[in-house]
Parts: sequence; structure tokens; C-alpha cells
Amino acid sequence: MQNNAQKNVQTLNQAAQLASAVASRSPWVDARRRFFNNKAALISLIILLLIMLACVIGPFLLPNEFDTTDWDAMSMAPTWQNWHLFGTDEMGRDLFVRSLIGGRISLMVGFFATLASVTLGIVWGATAGFLGGKVDSVMMRIVDMMYAVPYLLIAILMVTLLGREFYLVVLTITVFSWMDMARVVRGQTLSLKSKEFIEAARCIGVPTHKLILRHIVPNLLGIVVIYTTITVPGVILTESVLSFLGLGVQEPMTSWGVLIHDGAAVMENTPWMLLFPGVLLSLTLYCANYIGDGMRDALDPKDR
Repeated sequence: MQNNAQKNVQTLNQAAQLASAVASRSPWVDARRRFFNNKAALISLIILLLIMLACVIGPFLLPNEFDTTDWDAMSMAPTWQNWHLFGTDEMGRDLFVRSLIGGRISLMVGFFATLASVTLGIVWGATAGFLGGKVDSVMMRIVDMMYAVPYLLIAILMVTLLGREFYLVVLTITVFSWMDMARVVRGQTLSLKSKEFIEAARCIGVPTHKLILRHIVPNLLGIVVIYTTITVPGVILTESVLSFLGLGVQEPMTSWGVLIHDGAAVMENTPWMLLFPGVLLSLTLYCANYIGDGMRDALDPKDR
């Protein structure tokens, strides 16, 4: 009896080891391990999280308001006095708080515009690739026409006619940032729809929309994550360019692009107005790009 009990314990231990080995070979567990072994991506993730945390809670902890004018501290250089750590602008507004508020706006634009463009790109590309034929041809010709439209000209026109509200800036960026995702998803869908599990689902009568949502889209998750992390810095940069051209959010609200625009106009006399927002924007873009590279390397099937 004791020998049988020992054998049963050994069998259970072997089963547990086998289960652990299978779990460790899971694609997502393996991808996570690869990502955390990438020091550049991991450090970038930590820095980006710290920037986001500062932008979210920093303005609530500081004594100055982003739109309050201090007439006794106009164009003041960085100082500990009154917590003007980044100095003030020509209107006496604290640049530290304005940089954090501007980061909050830029990051929110990046998040919502990326979410909208990725969602639209997935739906459009998966539908076109799965249905194929004339539907695919028409839908992808629309994408080609969108590529031919002069982005900056239409963006200026949309912002001029509709206004410079936050949601309109997000809409403007979304309209011209979903095409790459649509093309990538379409290509992956074309290769997926001939797989055996899709044919099996068709044979048992699964509707087309459920095939796309439950079988095609989940299998695109890896490539979607990669392109999402690559899209975010591009969207943030686009918002900054629009804001630099005076097409971003409206005063007194601000963003990094607005602050860089204001700082570039007076950089000879007050260089800190350009330096600090520019450093924060550049650091965010670098971190986002390194994270995107890390996600791509972690999820690349060729490296598994």
C-alpha cells in the first residue's frame, strides 16, 4: 500500500511538472517572459508609466493651477519659489503644471484616437478579408482613396469648420490613422479564413458576423497588439504637430504641442518654455517606440 501511495504521489508530481511545462510554453507566457527580458522595453515601460502617473495625479498635488496667472512671476526661470520648477510663461502661468496637464491631454488623445482607429481598422480589415470578392475589392479601394487624400489639408479644414474641441481633435486623427491597421488585419484574415477550424465553424452553421468576431478577431490579437503599440506614438506626434500649427485644443487648455509652439516663439528669451515640454514629448515617444519594438519581438512567431 505504501509503495502504491508513493507511486501515486510521483505520478501527481510528474503531472504537475508536465502541466507547468505546458503552461510555460504558452505563447502569451512566453511572450511576457521575452518582453520582461528586454531591458530597453522594460525600462521604457517603467518610465512611461511614471510619466502617465505624474500627468494624472501631479496637478492635484501641486499648489498652482494651470490657468492661473501670477503677475509677479511672468517669464520666470525655473525656481523652487512657489513650486515654479519649470519656470513660468509670459503670462505668469506655471509651466510645470501646464506640462503635466498638456501631457494628460496628449496622452488622452493618443489613447482614444488609437482605440478608435484600431477598432475601425480591425472591423474594416476583417470584414473585407473574410467576405472577399467584390466586397473586399470595394472596401480596399476606399482605403486606397483615403491614402491619396492630403491628410494635413483635410485636418486643417475639419478643425477650422468643426472647431478645436478635444473630441474633434480625436476624430480628425482617427479619420486618417486606421488604414494601416485595416490592411494588416485584412492580410492576416485572408490567411486565417482557409484554416480548418474556420471551415468547421462554417459547416455547423455559425453566422458570418460570429465567425469574424469569435474566430477571426481573437486570432489577430498578437498582430493587433504590436501595431497598436506602434500606432500610439504616431498618434501622439500627429496631435503635437496639429497643436504646433495652432489646430489643437483651445486655450486655456493645453497640450505638449501647444506648449512647444508657444515655447518656440520665445525660445531666445525663455528657452525653458520649449525645453521641458519638448523633453517630455520626446521621452514619451522614445519610450512608446521601445515598448512597441519589445512587443513586436516578444510576439513575433519566428522568435518563439
